[in-house]
Amino acid sequence: MRRTLLFGLFCLFCGMVGARLAEQAGPPESVGRPGVSSQVSAAQPVGTAPARARAAENARPWAVNTDRVVVLTAEEQTNIHVYEEVSRSVVHINTRSVEVDAFFSEARESQGIGSGAVLDKAGHIITNFHVVDGARNIDVTLVSNQSYSARLIGKDKEHDIAVLRIEAPPEELFPIQLGASTHLRVGQRVYALGNPFGWDGTLTTGIVSSLNRDLPSRVEGRVMQSLIQTDAAMNPGNSGGPLLDTGARMIGMCVAIETRTGQNTGVGFAIPIDRIKQVLPDLIEKGHVVRADIGITHVMETNNSVQGVNHGLLVARLTPGGPADRAGLRGFRKVHRRYQQGGMIYETETIDRSHADRILAVDGEPMRTGMRFRDKIWEHKPGDQVTLTIIRDGRQMKVAVTLGGN
Repeated sequence: MRRTLLFGLFCLFCGMVGARLAEQAGPPESVGRPGVSSQVSAAQPVGTAPARARAAENARPWAVNTDRVVVLTAEEQTNIHVYEEVSRSVVHINTRSVEVDAFFSEARESQGIGSGAVLDKAGHIITNFHVVDGARNIDVTLVSNQSYSARLIGKDKEHDIAVLRIEAPPEELFPIQLGASTHLRVGQRVYALGNPFGWDGTLTTGIVSSLNRDLPSRVEGRVMQSLIQTDAAMNPGNSGGPLLDTGARMIGMCVAIETRTGQNTGVGFAIPIDRIKQVLPDLIEKGHVVRADIGITHVMETNNSVQGVNHGLLVARLTPGGPADRAGLRGFRKVHRRYQQGGMIYETETIDRSHADRILAVDGEPMRTGMRFRDKIWEHKPGDQVTLTIIRDGRQMKVAVTLGGN
């Protein structure tokens, strides 16, 4: 027994000495089957500084400060490009106005905020009319953080467009690049850039959710037609800011949101840039828009591509005594019917759409959308004559209309 115990202690001692010598000598160049590299590198053995650093990083990742390069996705790079290209062109608008309390007959000052975009080096700023409507003082803050007093020089209340002007050094003004909205498609990525809740330079992303949306205008009885719908987040303060495409071009101007709480619900609207470009010269030079008017207030788009046939636009409503009415065009007709049941007389009203003319073309150009129809009319001046190709009672005919103005 004693001899066995002494032999065991001797073996244990030899094992400890051997392990110590092996540790000092370092690991072999290869371990295991011949020709198979070891999993432990001879240049970086276990217990060295790099290995201990990795172990510390894994144990406390929040305490390790590294200079690792972050690889951006293509989508992230596009987002950053759009922001860096356009952020210096977007301005912050502050307004002050006086409101009268009808109950106490007291005047009190109110403030408002909005966004806008620099149009040129002359200091013209595009924004929504409702941002500056009724304002006594308008201040525009540029990316340089310099604020300038602005003058309202042009307005289109019907389509909620306004042009301001500031006296700022040209080197502080960075005009935005205007794109096009004619060929936008649902699903296309877009960006909204502005000052929601007064937070300068906020970028949100989304897609074109729909096209040709109509909203009530600030002019009673009129509508803003063919707006762009997007889910890019908009909130109070975004009004007047640009809606952008992936090329950092302005394709619309944020104008409204659909909400019951006053905050973003994922349904926002923008004025197409092509419409804005049409009215800018008049707003800058004359202060208001001089438009040709055909006297057709509502049209209905029909199926555009049944066997390649253009079905055109159905005339829904005319301005009584307007150019189209005087030329003999017809819209929807109200049909009143009276009938007696027992001792009571009843009256009903129905709409006869078959009575309406269908517009196929204006001056030979096929009309497929309400937006293009209005744009085509706006290409003319009051007093110009246009020729409409229409279908009436199954027959094709041409009607000449002399445009009015408003």
